[in-house]
Amino acid sequence: MKNSIADRVVHFLSGFPPFNLLDKHSLLDIAIQTSITYLEKGDTLFKKDDNYHEHFYVVRNGSVSLYHSYDNEKLIAGINDTGDVFGLRALITKENYKLSAVANEESIVYAIPIETFESVTKNHVKIHKYLITAFASNSHDPYTAEENSKIFVDYLPSSTQDLANFQTANYTEKPITCNEKATLQEAALEMCKHKISCIVVVNDKKHPLGIITNSDIKNKIATGKFPISTNVTNIMTTPVITDTPGIIVANAQLQMIQHNISHICITKDGTPNSKLVGILTHHDILVTLGNSPSVILKDIKRAKKIKHIRKARLKANTLLKSYLEQNIPLSHILKIIAKINDVLTERIIVLSIRKMKEAPPVAFSWLSIGSQGRKEQLLFTDQDNALIFEDVPEEKYEETQAYFIDLAKHVTSALNAVGFEFCEADMMASNAAWCKSESEWKNQFNEWIIKPDEKAILLSSIFFDYNHIYGSKELVDKLTNSIFSSLKNANMFSRILAKDALRNPPPLGFFKQFLVEHNGDQKDLFNIKSRALMPLIDAARVLTLKNQLKGINNTSERFEKLAEIEPNNAELFNSCAYAFKALLKFRTKQGLQNDNSGKFIALETLSKEEKLKLKRCFKPIHDVQDILKIRFDLKNIL
Repeated sequence: MKNSIADRVVHFLSGFPPFNLLDKHSLLDIAIQTSITYLEKGDTLFKKDDNYHEHFYVVRNGSVSLYHSYDNEKLIAGINDTGDVFGLRALITKENYKLSAVANEESIVYAIPIETFESVTKNHVKIHKYLITAFASNSHDPYTAEENSKIFVDYLPSSTQDLANFQTANYTEKPITCNEKATLQEAALEMCKHKISCIVVVNDKKHPLGIITNSDIKNKIATGKFPISTNVTNIMTTPVITDTPGIIVANAQLQMIQHNISHICITKDGTPNSKLVGILTHHDILVTLGNSPSVILKDIKRAKKIKHIRKARLKANTLLKSYLEQNIPLSHILKIIAKINDVLTERIIVLSIRKMKEAPPVAFSWLSIGSQGRKEQLLFTDQDNALIFEDVPEEKYEETQAYFIDLAKHVTSALNAVGFEFCEADMMASNAAWCKSESEWKNQFNEWIIKPDEKAILLSSIFFDYNHIYGSKELVDKLTNSIFSSLKNANMFSRILAKDALRNPPPLGFFKQFLVEHNGDQKDLFNIKSRALMPLIDAARVLTLKNQLKGINNTSERFEKLAEIEPNNAELFNSCAYAFKALLKFRTKQGLQNDNSGKFIALETLSKEEKLKLKRCFKPIHDVQDILKIRFDLKNIL
């Protein structure tokens, strides 16, 4: 006799990973054993430290939030929407729950027996890859949830037999060391004896103090800066970066990128104040990884021609696609791609300076603005940049500016050759309006702030999201300080900037339908950039400026910082951060799928579940815009 309930479960599961990888017969075996749980808003499915259940869970309708508990506070770790899998700890590690699961609203959840699922999927490698990735990255929701752990994944094992190898980096145990009292000659003899490229300097307690590499010997001894008899502490690189024996490959790679290092000391408790137990090298990572950020960055830094840089950047797109397919947390994807884009731009500037007949006449700084300035440029979109040069006498101004405009033309042309389109509005350093001296830029921002009009608001909102890429950091810091000084008493500017942030209302109409374009080539398409992303970007910017928060340009990080300093609005601001990352991830997937910017979306190509996920991201837009109206008293000027 036909089981209509099981058939409905099969039909639902077949639309979501990893169940969509199974045949109908296997799905039916699972569906027959699946139980259905109804949850009212606030109901708890399981609590932190509860014994693991014999099931893991899939959201059928509604949403379920996952929470950390810290100092008697609930900190949201993720939101699971329709089709999302959670409770995987029971399936993979058989350990007590580390999070609490609470219904975010009225919800229906499918509870899938672990024993049945394991029996059906025993030899299904792709399914195990998916589940391990979701568990290891704590990425519970491919669109709207991001665990706050600091992990990303470059490599998936071909089988699930050794989960520990997947999670933990293979480092060299019992590394060769020398005592802090040793001479460089003694250390070098040890390196030769063991045929190694580095040696760790330790104290009597075997705590790591520093590292000596072949490069240190070449740069500090062969050049005559120090005699071969010098103490090792005089030439070692210190302090060392340390971590625990359980370090994950992905975390190690991120640390190497962030600190520009090639070695991590593994100590007993992960700090420099405990016994050294191993050494993890860049080579160890590369053996494990193929197309990794480290390899891409090295290729860019070594590139002599623009075509080589383009080739490396195209590898980053492949990497990006892989990360998205693995549901790696977007916060980590953003950091990696932003680093690649910054290093790429820096390398192009260096090569462009070499093409100039003369060296730069004065100190200067290259700024990325717009999405790259916010470290949110994942796809090949258009370039926005600016240049600040050191003040010069009035009679030297035109000559100096002309030099830097010429340099900027080389840079912007090279960026275009790599894949970043020229800005249609010409907001680039090759335009004299965006290539100015320190004083001219200070005067420009001050004029925008003191005498705000429609054009000033548009331009200043773009240029407030700048990021130093190359050259003098001091020039950028001085400009930043000048801007924030001008903002202290600029209440009208803040109100108008807030009003501008409301120019795009929440993207749903009265009947909860998507607001689409009505004219032109984009008729009936949904503009995810202007209708969903920009309202969040603009709101985060104006609230950050109002709170005098310097050095935070990324939209999700701005909201997370606002949540930290405004506990009463923490839930809303964290929701805005989640929504922004979810929307950006969705746009990026669309862009990669359609080989475009992902800006305009044909709604008919989306599944019902995808539309639902998007709509859930829109609610924080309405709520944060309400805050702007109240906080900046906009009723009288709207």
